Amino acid sequence: MSPLAAPVSCTTRRGQRVQPPPPAQTVVRCAIYTRKSTGTGLDSDFSSIDNQREACEAFIRSQREEGWILNEERFDDWAMSGATIERPALKRLLLLVKAGEIDCVVVYKIDRLSRSLLDFVRLLELFEQQHCAFVAVTQQINTTTSAGRLMLNVLMSFAQFEREICSERTREKIHAARKKGRYTGGCPPLGYDLDKVNHRILVNPEEAEMVRELFVLYLQHHSLLDVVKVVNARGWSRKSWMTARETRRGGKAFDKVYLQRLLTNPLYLGQITLHDDVYPGLHEAIVDEVIFEQVQRLLEANRNGAGPGARNRHGALLKGLLRCGRCESAMAHSYTKKNGKLYRYYRCSRAEKQSRTACSTPPISAGDIEAKMVDEIRRLAADPALLDLVFAEVMTQQSEQSERLETERTRLLRERQQRQETIGRLLDAIGSGENGSGAVMNQRMGDLETTITLIENRLVAVDSDRLILRNQRVDRKHLEQTLRQFTDLWDALYPGERCRLVRSLVSKVIYDDLTDSLQIEFKAPEQERSSPLASA
Repeated sequence: MSPLAAPVSCTTRRGQRVQPPPPAQTVVRCAIYTRKSTGTGLDSDFSSIDNQREACEAFIRSQREEGWILNEERFDDWAMSGATIERPALKRLLLLVKAGEIDCVVVYKIDRLSRSLLDFVRLLELFEQQHCAFVAVTQQINTTTSAGRLMLNVLMSFAQFEREICSERTREKIHAARKKGRYTGGCPPLGYDLDKVNHRILVNPEEAEMVRELFVLYLQHHSLLDVVKVVNARGWSRKSWMTARETRRGGKAFDKVYLQRLLTNPLYLGQITLHDDVYPGLHEAIVDEVIFEQVQRLLEANRNGAGPGARNRHGALLKGLLRCGRCESAMAHSYTKKNGKLYRYYRCSRAEKQSRTACSTPPISAGDIEAKMVDEIRRLAADPALLDLVFAEVMTQQSEQSERLETERTRLLRERQQRQETIGRLLDAIGSGENGSGAVMNQRMGDLETTITLIENRLVAVDSDRLILRNQRVDRKHLEQTLRQFTDLWDALYPGERCRLVRSLVSKVIYDDLTDSLQIEFKAPEQERSSPLASA
């Protein structure tokens, strides 16, 4: 008889018939994931994390006959929001799933894994690709069947809907509170202290006197910079306060930007702003309305060159390009008129905002430094050895710029994650009805959402710069041709065309007043495009 046709049973030497051993049981390696939105209970004997894990362990034990075994490594995320998957323990778990070391992920409820439908779908796709099952022990979810997957998507849609509803209600509450004149949180303004019990701001008598004196000083000096010099000489500082995490913030010296923002804040008139609207506030005003209006008119009258048409009407070649060699701040273009003659100059913006004690770089004649820059470019174009140095410097700059963009992108992603986790913790706290969560939301939610929007806008700009930089290919011959065209075309160009030409070629100019020298950083020319010099 052929071996393939042999009977299932077999006979021993004594003629006894016995059954063959059962087939090897399939082993299902299980990992338990737990998450808690807040950090409360971290030191307690029994917490929500422990409760989740006990339930999951009991379920795995009930499936022992099916070959389920527990991976003893713990995957616990404390004080982590379900709005994002950027969580340390979850990342470690996903690495094991990708390595094929986990066959089933077990959670207490599906919202412990994620509260975002988009993130949850991505996780399920990853599990499916790695042939990893997913089980929620309290919701009878089994991803091996189509009905289970349908129910899972329905539950996740409701989980995300609940989270978004909480966020919308919180924003509506903040807007309604502002319309009623209530202070809804953020950095406390100079002149007021926060009443954490009644969630209002109360006048700080000493700081209120400082605020009134600032308005009077501006009416006397007619200059923001002069007022900054005076108050810094007196030893005054900005508002200093303690955060909810017992961290000291503020207390820095005054500068021009902070002073202007203070002098234009309607809060000191007893008003609350919501976008472009102004409502009567519940707090006490500390500045007289007549003085406030006088300051606003004076600020408007002192505003030089406002509007798009006046951005560069004097043809400043290095506007936005020139930087101070001492403090690395931008050098702003300005001008003055005397006896009908126009005098243009560049001045360090740090010295302009915080006086000459902050930076001692003196103002420099705009015509002199612009002529020096043009002569330097012409000299580089005429000397092959210097051109080689320029080419090497361009390559180095391109590499350094790429590293800076990658570093900034990593930092922005980390900052966005931290703020999203904070928002998620606040939302989860409101959903669970924990005491004090509403007050925390009123104080922080608006600022967090504004910061996240700014971070995301900057991320878009950084990604765009990275894409442009990746597509740039530096070619020495093309650089040589570009510089040669510069010397040939310069004298025939109009002032506006010269400005565009310089910006197409130069990325930064650093001026060192000690050596009276310039360091020019060139943009990497793209070989695929025609030279911008030729088009000029």
